[in-house]
Amino acid sequence: MIRLEILGRINIQYAILSKNCTFVNMKKLLFISYLLLIVFIKNLQAQKAVETDTISIPLFSAHLQMQLPGGDLTNRFGYNAAVGGTFTYKTNKNWMWSFEGNFMFGNQIKENNILLSIGTSDSNIIGSNGQLIQVRLLERGFSFMGKGGKLFPVWGPNKNSGLTLLGGIGFLQHKILIENLGDYLPQLSGDYLKGYDRLSNGLALSQFIGYYYFGNKGRANFYVGLECTEAFTKNRRGYNYDSMSYDTANRLDLLYGLKFGWFIPINKKAPDKYYTK
Repeated sequence: MIRLEILGRINIQYAILSKNCTFVNMKKLLFISYLLLIVFIKNLQAQKAVETDTISIPLFSAHLQMQLPGGDLTNRFGYNAAVGGTFTYKTNKNWMWSFEGNFMFGNQIKENNILLSIGTSDSNIIGSNGQLIQVRLLERGFSFMGKGGKLFPVWGPNKNSGLTLLGGIGFLQHKILIENLGDYLPQLSGDYLKGYDRLSNGLALSQFIGYYYFGNKGRANFYVGLECTEAFTKNRRGYNYDSMSYDTANRLDLLYGLKFGWFIPINKKAPDKYYTK
């Protein structure tokens, strides 16, 4: 009898506890559903704002650029590519302010005779192991830019899309990357390597003309345009080992590029509106 009474009490307590747990779980489920509903409604309101209003909005973007050299750069490199990322803030007056970073790369090297002084008469390079060593010459560089400009809402699905003009100022650097694939060339290691790589950098300016597209549905957000960069650079090594001469001349390095980017709006917030009777 005592066992039956104890078992009965345990069953009753278990039923009460299960009921309370179910109630708590239901409350959590309702709360989560309520939060998701709020987020969904806010997104709908924000998307409507993109369609009907000129909004302030921060953007993150990734871009690809194909570039042709100009100025002094034509004597060193051929065409190249660049990839990068940008943070942009667009105001509700369609002014745009951004900070951008780029990584440049290519394999079109015109100064391909820089290693003749350490090679044989038939342009081969013999390593410390007595074997022919394969060496590759590549283009590498990077740039950082602060930019500002204006978006003009023409030819677009909303007031946030249109022709865009941007100007920028920043820093650009490039060099010849010498890849020693055999790793048996002491003459191309450490500080010796710096005498051949033509590392150059300096102040840079840029201009961009293109088109920004904000999709009404939020699925397609991109830009495309032409960009010109003027870099006022100088050889920072100062002395070239291959020519055994000082290199202190000022350079004007130009880049002309076709640029395509895809951006993600961070927070599409509808502007405050006040109504009066």
